[in-house]
Amino acid sequence: MRQVARSRVLMVLIGFFLLTPPLPSQAPKPLPLVIPLRCAGGDCPLLQGSPQTAGMRSGFVRLKPGETVGWHSTGQNEETLVVLAGKGATLIEGRSPEGQSQQAFTAPALAYIPPATRHNVQNTGTETLEYVYVVAPATSR
Repeated sequence: MRQVARSRVLMVLIGFFLLTPPLPSQAPKPLPLVIPLRCAGGDCPLLQGSPQTAGMRSGFVRLKPGETVGWHSTGQNEETLVVLAGKGATLIEGRSPEGQSQQAFTAPALAYIPPATRHNVQNTGTETLEYVYVVAPATSR
């Protein structure tokens, strides 16, 4: 009887350790990597967060003239756009008396979008707009 109880306790402990996620100090550390910027479609993920990174995500976007990525929010993250080719604008909701502001850019350029900001990106040019976005958790100072 004692042997059966001991076996059950052992099985429960083993199950607990197998199902418990590792502590941050035990999680695998991200490794350096290089990713080619090849994207046949409109939005191709590059970095997808943990465990590939410590929390950063990124992707390569190609927009045809007149296209937008669609309205979305940065949430608790901050976002940077590294504009590689083309001409466009970030549309920022609620940052002007009219309800939305527009920040135009032409490649090469960098655009920053702060946390909790609803925004859109539009190709305002006549050529394909190409950019890499980088999204990372915002930390307080």
